[in-house]
Amino acid sequence: LIDKPLKQVLAKPDTSGRLIKWVVELGEYDLNFKARPTIKSQVLADFVADNTPMDCMEEDPSENERGLWKLSVDGSSCITGSGVRLVLTSPDGWTLEYALRFEFKATNNEAEWESLIAWLTI
Repeated sequence: LIDKPLKQVLAKPDTSGRLIKWVVELGEYDLNFKARPTIKSQVLADFVADNTPMDCMEEDPSENERGLWKLSVDGSSCITGSGVRLVLTSPDGWTLEYALRFEFKATNNEAEWESLIAWLTI
């Protein structure tokens, strides 16, 4: 129901009035706190690998005629925020650059995953 143990919430009454109201209301029931499990990065990598359609992985016979495009991805995080930069380079050397700033705090690893998602939506 909440992501903090009831005892911890009751020990700090200034945290949130509405939350305390619900804690008091639900306190008569035998509720136990169970921490939310964290998702490891390897699980996300396995999910992407398992759910990528095989036809996307087959080589297009006309690729050699058109040439290959190169995608460079940079996801980064710092104290002032986090973001991602994508650079798409054509076989002729023409480049498209795309950058976005996240509206949330992220670690470097999370920024890398968000850059992958941004690439998939382009």
